[in-house]
Amino acid sequence: MKKIVASGKTIEDAVQNGLTELQVSADRVNVTVLEKPSKGLFGLIGARAAKVELVLVPVVEQVKTPSVSAAAAKDPLLETERFITEVARTMGLDITIARNDSKDGLTLALSGSGDLGMLIGRRGQTLDALQYLVNIVANRYSNSHLRIVLDAEDFRERRRKTLEDLSDRLAGHVIRTRKEVVLEPMSPHERKIIHSQLQNHAKVKTFSKGDEPNRRVVITLK
Repeated sequence: MKKIVASGKTIEDAVQNGLTELQVSADRVNVTVLEKPSKGLFGLIGARAAKVELVLVPVVEQVKTPSVSAAAAKDPLLETERFITEVARTMGLDITIARNDSKDGLTLALSGSGDLGMLIGRRGQTLDALQYLVNIVANRYSNSHLRIVLDAEDFRERRRKTLEDLSDRLAGHVIRTRKEVVLEPMSPHERKIIHSQLQNHAKVKTFSKGDEPNRRVVITLK
């Protein structure tokens, strides 16, 4: 079974680099996160790239009928759930998946025995990387665009509440000190939570600066 180790600035970059090297799509591999990215001291000393292992899944030949193609015969959600289950299994986790409709799209909520924190990672980085892959897999089998949100142990809701509380606290700090606050780099989804929480605030405003994946939210006085 062929496997490679790939690296990149982020987990998503490392996975994409590996897929490019193997010349396959995301549904053809099992992914294990070996090392998470680290900026190091002052962003320079000891900086470490993300590192992932990609194991190529053998292709099982199927008999094709003249009227139905292999891709058309497969349900995109079932294929997506199969992919998630296989990734979890390589991490030693036995999971169940529940489908829930939300304003952000279809949510696949993961639960089960074992340490699901392995699937979440630090501040959801591993969960975000897996969500990225899940959307690739789902849309490979779908004729229309699917937007899937991946969650585990209600992490998304807990993280949203944490960011909203943080926004309110930092807004108060900006008002007291009259100095702007620059937050740590966040994903577009998390930046949106900060902006939404403070968009109608009477005394502060927010904007983003920097380039991905180091784009940050700034909170400042109006």
